[in-house]
Amino acid sequence: MGSGRVIFDALAAEAIHDPTRLRELYEQPSPLVQRKQVDRLHEAARRLIGCASLVFVATADADGNCDATPRGGPPGFVSVLDERTIAVPDATGNRRLDSLHNIVATGQAGLIFLVPGRAATLRINGRACVSTDPRLLEQLTPVGKPPRSAIVVSTDEVYGHCPKALLRSSAWDPEQWLPADAMPSSAEITLSHLDDPSLTLDQVLAAEEESLRLRYE
Repeated sequence: MGSGRVIFDALAAEAIHDPTRLRELYEQPSPLVQRKQVDRLHEAARRLIGCASLVFVATADADGNCDATPRGGPPGFVSVLDERTIAVPDATGNRRLDSLHNIVATGQAGLIFLVPGRAATLRINGRACVSTDPRLLEQLTPVGKPPRSAIVVSTDEVYGHCPKALLRSSAWDPEQWLPADAMPSSAEITLSHLDDPSLTLDQVLAAEEESLRLRYE
């Protein structure tokens, strides 16, 4: 096969486009799996969110273009407002506002909550909005000051994932971690993407370090 989109186009032409055919490839989920999806935040889900210091936010724009981005903070930086509503403070980032633009366009978001060192994760899907209500933002101060906005999600689906993915990946097992030089650094990736002969790796590193310093102030 060729490179670039040629590979994808060739595979997509023969891909599954019928949901019935897709279902035929797999066994039906167990009754337990089907029953553990709920529409509200029970006590155990609230506790997990209160321990989570990392959440991945998935969104899409009006044309279906998808985006997934990590959000982090101290444990409990995402606030549970009631049994159906959570708020994710928007900490200073790269200012592209990809997730926020998508939520404004479609009013939907999906989230995966992770607790470092633990294999249990929690998935939430639901209606979403970008709020600048000062009464809400004043409550969301995990980094010491109110954020400029917050992602507010009304839970349509709350689902506790089994730990298989994190166990298979050995994500929290230091003995299985790759050495630091086995993968490109953030600065190396940036330099490669920019493809600018006038830039050096040291310059990109310096810019990253300054950006990180300012984001923690």
